Parts: sequence; C-alpha cells; structure tokens
Amino acid sequence: MVAEEWSRADWLAHADTLLDAARRHASPGGGRIHFPGAEGGYGHDIDGLEGFARTLLLAGFRIAGERGVGVDDLISFVRRGVAAGVDPGAPDRWVRPDEHGQAKVEAASIALVLDLTRPWVWDAFDAVTQQRAIDWFAPVVGDDAYPRTNWVWFRIVVETFLRSVGGPWSAADIEADLACHDSFVREDGWLSDGEERSYDHYVGWALHVYPVLWSRMSGAAELAGGRTAGDVARLDRFLDDALALVGGDGSPLIQGRSLIYRFAAAAVFWVGVIAEVPSHSAGRLRHAAELIVRHFADRGAPDTEGVLTMGWHGEWRTLAQSYSGPGSPYWAVKGLLGVLLPADHPVWTTPTEPLPVETGDSLRAVASPGWIVSGTAADGIVRVINHGTDHSGLGVVSTDSPLYARIGYSTATAPLLDATAWLEPLEQSVTLTDADGRSTHRSGMRLLGARVDGGIGVASATWDAQWIAPAPTAHAHGSGFTGEARPAGRIRVDSLVRGGVEVRIVRTDGVAADAVQLRVGGWAVAGGRPVSRGSGAVAEASAHGLTSGIRSLTGGAADAVRRQDASPLGASAVVPVVELEPRGEAIVVLDLRGAGASVRTEAVVERDGDTVSITWPDGHRSRTRLPSA
Repeated sequence: MVAEEWSRADWLAHADTLLDAARRHASPGGGRIHFPGAEGGYGHDIDGLEGFARTLLLAGFRIAGERGVGVDDLISFVRRGVAAGVDPGAPDRWVRPDEHGQAKVEAASIALVLDLTRPWVWDAFDAVTQQRAIDWFAPVVGDDAYPRTNWVWFRIVVETFLRSVGGPWSAADIEADLACHDSFVREDGWLSDGEERSYDHYVGWALHVYPVLWSRMSGAAELAGGRTAGDVARLDRFLDDALALVGGDGSPLIQGRSLIYRFAAAAVFWVGVIAEVPSHSAGRLRHAAELIVRHFADRGAPDTEGVLTMGWHGEWRTLAQSYSGPGSPYWAVKGLLGVLLPADHPVWTTPTEPLPVETGDSLRAVASPGWIVSGTAADGIVRVINHGTDHSGLGVVSTDSPLYARIGYSTATAPLLDATAWLEPLEQSVTLTDADGRSTHRSGMRLLGARVDGGIGVASATWDAQWIAPAPTAHAHGSGFTGEARPAGRIRVDSLVRGGVEVRIVRTDGVAADAVQLRVGGWAVAGGRPVSRGSGAVAEASAHGLTSGIRSLTGGAADAVRRQDASPLGASAVVPVVELEPRGEAIVVLDLRGAGASVRTEAVVERDGDTVSITWPDGHRSRTRLPSA
C-alpha cells in the first residue's frame, strides 16, 4: 500500500503534467500533437491525430470534472484544436475515418469528449464548425469495415454523438454492434476481444469501460434499451478478478498487446466507481487505480519532460505495435478517468481498502481465460498460470504469441519479446526441439479445466505440438504467425499451483522421430546484470531481488539461457530451463519469488494414476485428482 494516498488535487496535478507536455507539442493551429520520437508505422498525419485525440480524452475529463470552472485555458485549447482538426483546409486538419482506419479509433475519443464537454466546447462552436465536425464523423455510418472486436464501440460512440447533434446515424449499425459486443460475453463477467481466445487488458479498458461511459452520453439511454444493468452486473463480477490481478507494487499483469498503454489498466476501477457497482467499495477501487498509476509515475512514466514514451517503465520501442507512433501511449490517460468525478463526489473521501494481495495470499481460478491466479503477500507478486488463452482458436495452427500463449505471466516478469521470442518459445513454455534447436508451438491447445481444489490451483491443457516455418509478415502484436507446420507429437501439461510454486507435470505421446529433447522453461527475470546458476537438474536466475527457479524431479539437465534486449524490464534477461528426454513423463517444479519470500523449488511429488500427492516446500500436503483428457 502506498505510504500516503493521493488527494484529488494530486490526481489533478498528475493529469496537468501530462496535459502541459501535450500542449507544448501541439501544431501551430492546435489540431495535431506530435510528441518526440520516431514516426509510427501509419505515418506523420496519423501520429498527429493520435496525439491530439488521446490527450483530448484527459482534457475532457478535466473540463467535465471541474464543470467548466477554472479551466478556461484548457477549454480554449480544445476548441481551437477541434476547429482546426475538422477544417478541411487547415494544414493540421485530421485524417478522416474514410481516409485511414486508425481515424475510426480516434474518432471515438473525440466524440466522447465533445459529449462530455458539450456546454463548454460543442455549444460554443459556430454553425460552420459544428457542421464540419458532423461531416468529419459522418463516414463511419454504414461502414462495415470495422473489425469485429472492441472496435465496435468506436462506431457506437460516434453514431450516438452524431444522433445527439442532428447528424446522420444508423439504428441498424448500433443494433448490430451491440449484438456483436454481446457475442464476446463469457463466464463470470469476462469478455473476449473478438471470436478468438483473446483475454487481456482490453477486457477492462475497452469492453467494460465503453458500455458504462456510453450509457451516460446524450440520448444513449434510449438506444440502450435497458441493457445497462446487465453491463454493470458483468463489470461488478469482472472486478472480483481484476482486483486480484494487480500486484502489491501496483504493477498490472504484463500480458497481452498494447502494453505501452500502461496505466490504462486503472480505467476499469474508475469505471466501477462511476457505475456504482454494488460489490466493491469506491475506496478499494480508487486505491487500485492509484497503485497502478503511481507504479509508473515512480518508475519514469511519464519521463522528466512529462512525456509518455513507448515502453513500460522507460522507453523500449519493441514493446509497441509496429504501427504505433509517439502519441499511441496516451491511451494510458484512461487510467486517470477519476478526474472526471467532481470534488464533491464521495469517492474522494471514502476510506481506502487494500487489494487482495495486500491482505494475504490469494488463489483463484478464472474460467474464461483458463487461468490460475496466485498472489503472495510476502513479495506482492501476482502470477497467472495460463492454459486457455492464446489469441487464437481451438485447433488453429500458428506460432505462439509471447504476449498470450505462454504458460505463465506475472506482475513482476515480462515475456520475452525480441524477434526470436515470436519464433522459438523459451520462457514459460513446454516444447519439443529438433536437432537444429527449433522449438514447437502450442497455440490451439485444448483447455481441460481450471479450478481450485483444497487450496491448490489446478489447470491443464493438451495440444498437438508443431514445428512451424512461419510465412513472412510485417506485424507481430496479437496472434502468432501462420505457416508450414510439421507435427512433433502430442503434449499434455497439468499445472498444480500453491503460492509462488508450480508443479508442472508433462506427458508426451506420439513423439516424432526427429524430436531430440523436451524443454521446460521457467520465469524470465531481467535487469542490467542478472545472475544465474545451475547444477544438475536445478537452475536459478536472479535480478533486482527477483528469483526464478526450476528443478526437475525426473532427471535431465538444467541451465539458464540469456537473451539481450529481449525484455522491457532490463537489458539482459535470463530464463532457467530444464532439458529432458522427449518421450514419457516429466515432473518439474518452478517458482518465482521476490524479496521477502522464502519459497523454493523443493517439493516431493508422488503419482498414483491420475492422482498426485505433493508435499510442498512450506510443508503443506495435498492430494489432487487430475482431469481426464
């Protein structure tokens, strides 16, 4: 828990630091904001639109939160920028939604803010500027080229705004997009970002945030048709899990794409306050949001100039998508959504309540993504053991995305993301390797279940392991790559989890003749100079007080593999691995511990058919029946 909670004034000061930096980088006409840094993959014009639209969100929150009082300079800046952006003859006019798809994304932020700040911005425009804005938004109507993902909300928000100002809109568009959103609904308040098994921060900062904010737009209640109560109920249930996924140091789970949005992960907690969810106090939700925002503020984001770079803590361009530009990180400002709430809102005086990981060890199964979530109070680390998420679909053959398909993710470690990581799974993986050292992939795996049984988290999956020669591609951000596949055998992994320790049982079947070894990879730790050590079937790696350990209980040889410039958390990353015979069964114990934790990889494991008895490093004894295939 932070030593002293931020007051509302502290939140406003942090918001203003970001806004002041943005205004310094505005174009002469005010319609674009170009932050320093290399041009993004969509070009200079899109970069400028992104920079304006994404910081506009924060400006809108500030103006609305103050009810337009005392923020005259900010109001003038927004009016001037919007007027220039929609003026087709202005040198810094905005790229239109029918000129480039990315403008469809940014249009939603602009429409949302114009609605939020209607009395101070939209109503102050002359008729010419209002019509130009309507004309700029209008191409979204009837445009069926929107991806069937969280993007459906971009069209819903824009058309809702257009409807409220007398512009064109389509009831059929909104009805279809709401139905598409409903098709994403999964168990326990979770949503998948599209048809694939895509579970990440977009569940919170998009698929839960937009329904609530949309419901507050002018005229949205008529369009919602009574659906808002269901949206809020799903949000309320999702927050049960979301609160358990925040580390004791405020770090969000480092998993999924668009991680350069950083503290946008806090948005779902603020929207819970706005929606007045029944099961979670405003004090706990505010505290979760603050921990996340301050985690980054204390570690260089924003930088000393008040700018958000492309990276996690500091700048690390590899973390961004290939198309991202210098303004892309500013969707992070969604995490400052709370400044929308006025000074007299009760959230600012509600007593703080701690996160689950701050009160003791926690263990839960999350059914939809196929996760076991284990948080340990001693070191504040939250770990996820993943057997159901791969940004793919059951039986689909592709390479593994390191952002989605690894077996483990945590709030203290990051997946490796260099070019090799997309082709050769290493950390938190189980692979068969051939004589050339090529590793298999597991995307398309079949989840066998995730549950908590007698204080032990149990998750299992099986898959047809494939060596894949990927087809050339220019993008590496969500799904893995397709390509020519060569079967390597079938692998089943059962993960049994207690605290910071996982017992990983691996079984192979039908292994190809050219598979020369089975490799099990542990947690990657990163820093300036990580330390590693290995002996026999045991290896460890340490950096910044964090230790990753691996121990094989079925023979093999352990080692530590080092990769340079592969992690956003440090220049050098080290992964403990064990290499074993490729056929039969292997039992490997993995652990991840931070300063203050005493768990290690010593464990005694006995098998009796599908029943596993374990004496854990802390002396606890368990007896677990594994699921049938």
